[in-house]
Amino acid sequence: MEAVIFVGVQGSGKSTFYRERFFDTHVRINLDMLRTRQREQLLLTACLAGRQPFVIDNTNPLPSDRARYIGPARQIGFRVVAYFFETPLRDAIRRNNERAGKQKVPVPGIAGTFRKLQAPILEEGYDAIYKVTISPEGAFVVSETIDKP
Repeated sequence: MEAVIFVGVQGSGKSTFYRERFFDTHVRINLDMLRTRQREQLLLTACLAGRQPFVIDNTNPLPSDRARYIGPARQIGFRVVAYFFETPLRDAIRRNNERAGKQKVPVPGIAGTFRKLQAPILEEGYDAIYKVTISPEGAFVVSETIDKP
């Protein structure tokens, strides 16, 4: 049983990373898709009750945003892992500009998330934290952090 929590600004590659690494094994819980916290909570509760591995694919910039998932998952015995998507603001904006329609986030929204973004730390309750960057060739590079990302 694994709870994966993504942390990163819009346009940092979180949803693409999910599709590449977790699509076949973990349920995706994404507030953009579900549109309300009530629906998100229903799906989270179902995953916890069913012991189903899941990924929280939201920006989760603050420890308080992440705590709503960590506590319940740890209570049931899930392994809790964070993936911190470290990306320069200009790169996130560039990737966001490649999006179409409702997937495109206004630049002030990305900048606001970037300003308040706090890297996850083990003291929040994680069993492991991984840092994710994107290489110049466009590949995801994942490295485990020992203490702080």
